[in-house]
Parts: sequence; structure tokens; C-alpha cells
Amino acid sequence: MLLRLGAVLIVLAFSITACGGGDDNGGGGGSSSSSSGGAQNASAAGKAVFNSNCKSCHTLKDAGATGSVGPNLDDLKPDKATVSRQVENGGGPMPAFKGKLSDTQINDVSAYVSSVAGQS
Repeated sequence: MLLRLGAVLIVLAFSITACGGGDDNGGGGGSSSSSSGGAQNASAAGKAVFNSNCKSCHTLKDAGATGSVGPNLDDLKPDKATVSRQVENGGGPMPAFKGKLSDTQINDVSAYVSSVAGQS
């Protein structure tokens, strides 16, 4: 089971990078918690980062994503730490996003994916 999860995470990491745009700001931008709706803004910012970098490769119902290159995130239901680690460090053929996305963008997309994956 752990080995299978590791393999899925490698594919996830590859897919996020392989399908992401070359846009260094990832479509997110800025701090997401400066207004009164901090959590809601963070979710919107995370969804924007996902749509700019991940949507073409992954399935994630909340984002309307039906990509089939990477794993179906609704089936995988990764936690925030897992998403963050994969996005930051990459793995297998997936390059790291650490220098391509800001720490805020990585945090936002990790929070977003982990909070909506597997939800209807």
C-alpha cells in the first residue's frame, strides 16, 4: 500500500510539472489572506494556481479538471503535506515547483487540492 502511494505521488509530481505552464507566478499571485475572507480567498487563489498549472493533467471535480496524464486527485485524496511536498520537490520525471511558484502559491494550491479532492 505504501509503495503504491509512493508511485502515485511520483506520477502526481510529474503530472503537475509536466502539464503546468511556464508562468512563474502560476496565476495565483500575492498574499491570499489579507482580506476578511482569508480562507475563502486562499481557496480561490489555490484554485487559480491549480487551473494554471495542473488542470490539463489531473482530474479534480471542483476545478472542472478532467486531465488523464496524472492521477485522479479525487480518487487519491492527498493531504496538504503530501501535495505540498510533491509540488515543492517533484519526484521521478516531475521537476520541482519550488523555484517556479512562490511559497504562498504552493501553500494555497496544497490547501485547495487537499480540501476539495474527493468531495462532490
